[in-house]
Amino acid sequence: MAVRDEESGQTPSAQGTIPLRAPTFFILLSLAPGVKHGYAILKDVAALSEGTVVLSAGTLYEALGRLLTQGLVARADDDDRQRAGPPRKAYHLTNAGRQALETETNRMDHLVALARHRLAREEP
Repeated sequence: MAVRDEESGQTPSAQGTIPLRAPTFFILLSLAPGVKHGYAILKDVAALSEGTVVLSAGTLYEALGRLLTQGLVARADDDDRQRAGPPRKAYHLTNAGRQALETETNRMDHLVALARHRLAREEP
């Protein structure tokens, strides 16, 4: 029986997402502190990655659609209804998304530790 994420109601498929591609990792990392709308995610991803990952709006929303389907993110209510213009789509991590982000971070920690150990070894 599949377990559903309490927040999104979807069946998470985080197990099949590791390792994460860099854009996906940075999108999830951007959402770790809380709810963000698309434009804020674009700006945050560029800042977090120090400009190495710059997403177009189309790429971001395609990735968010995939992450929604996988149950790693969910739509959040737009709390900024007083703002002029169309409502913005806001997103947040689900429990499965946070778990996928933590799993990927642990995987990368392990790889870095292994590389540091190997690089520190003196060759005879």
